[in-house]
Amino acid sequence: MEQWLILAAAMLVTGTVAGVLAGLFGIGGGIVIVPVLETALGFAGVDPAIRMHVAVGTSLATIIPTSVSSARAHHARQSVDVDIVKRWAVFVLAGALLGAWIASLVHSDVLAMVFASLALLVAIKMLVFPESRNLTDAVPRGPLVTAIPVSIGCFSSMMGIGGGTFSVMTLTLFNEPIHRAVGTAALFGLVISLPGMLGFIAAGWGDPRIPPGSLGYVSLIGFACIAPATVLAAPLGAKLAHGFSARRLNMLFGAFLILASLRLFYRAFL
Repeated sequence: MEQWLILAAAMLVTGTVAGVLAGLFGIGGGIVIVPVLETALGFAGVDPAIRMHVAVGTSLATIIPTSVSSARAHHARQSVDVDIVKRWAVFVLAGALLGAWIASLVHSDVLAMVFASLALLVAIKMLVFPESRNLTDAVPRGPLVTAIPVSIGCFSSMMGIGGGTFSVMTLTLFNEPIHRAVGTAALFGLVISLPGMLGFIAAGWGDPRIPPGSLGYVSLIGFACIAPATVLAAPLGAKLAHGFSARRLNMLFGAFLILASLRLFYRAFL
């Protein structure tokens, strides 16, 4: 019972911190939840060998209801590019399954390094290149282009994020209007998070090291605690955000990602 209480407390703290950061920086999902949750799981005594697996799998589970709600809202406003969804969805799905499969084969330290490396690249992009030029006039076609949605699905699943970070960045580089890029990315978030979560459940099924109240590498306690705490704490972060300029917020979020990356690198090589 004591471990259940410790886990529940750790998950509530994770949701609260992630909610404040999401409201502050205008971005949610796993890129905020995973590093915070991985730290909380350490305090709860979860085995380091599977700590990142549980953090990523649980993060993907919490993204599902958010993705459904967000995608419906964007679709109602005709902000989802249906043509791109039809062309890319199956490849994003395949990438998400591939990412979950790869994650099941590697040590938690490898996942930590993957997350840290990609988060560090995102941080550098935000800090050094806040505004990017379009690479093309429209989203390209062709068999080689399928590598892009597969990569988005694969790396997003391995990182425990909904894909918005990579999808929006990619689609805007292809001259997709920002609102349609965000709406399309919201739907891709569901395509990534649902199969990704199922993959982490299957990968961790029967593992004796998983924390109590878990299905495979997905913590049901985390799913129950993180989502409502995030929703309740986000307005506080949004209120704090109004005290900073857009450039300052980008710098703060970039700094947060760098610190999270350095901590995960340190944890992986310790």
